Amino acid sequence: MTAQPRLILASQSPARLGLLRQSGFAPEVIVSGVDEDAVTAPTPAELALALAEAKASVVAARPEAHDAIVIGCDSVLDLDGEALGKPADAEEATARWKAMRGRVGTLQTGHCVYDTASGRYASGTASTVVRFGEPSDAEIAAYVATGEPLHVAGAFTLDGRSAPFIDGIDGDHGNVIGLSLPLVRRLLGQLGVGITELWAPAS
Repeated sequence: MTAQPRLILASQSPARLGLLRQSGFAPEVIVSGVDEDAVTAPTPAELALALAEAKASVVAARPEAHDAIVIGCDSVLDLDGEALGKPADAEEATARWKAMRGRVGTLQTGHCVYDTASGRYASGTASTVVRFGEPSDAEIAAYVATGEPLHVAGAFTLDGRSAPFIDGIDGDHGNVIGLSLPLVRRLLGQLGVGITELWAPAS
């Protein structure tokens, strides 16, 4: 009987870890330590993909990732062709929200799935259109004061305090939170791995 492959999440994102756990997985977490500011690309979608590939490859090369499936992800918000990651400080988060309100952006999440046993990987980017509401200046100030927007790409998230300020999305809900499970399934399939093989044993 073949042993169940180990699953490693190359991300410190609690939201990504939560999504995987809610969906029946029990991944280990190994943070890549990749310097995100050192990675550049022509478009937001390509940047998200380059960052995901960098994170997955760095973790896959580590001895502790031997014979495992590594998932690396990174998200950026594409607003008028500009890639917006995590804001540097409260001032930037406030300016970001004032610029986004009432507008539409695209959340781009790069995914890279690395099979360390075979040395093969597959990668792709998931895109979800986000329609921002129009929070007041006072609501923006209150939200920024929570500190939440400093820890998430685009300074917002669907599974936190900013949810009331998002009027709707077109595309994968999970992708906005940080990980597209349908895309992960397709990428695993390209490597000959069935996603159900990675489910944690039922308790």
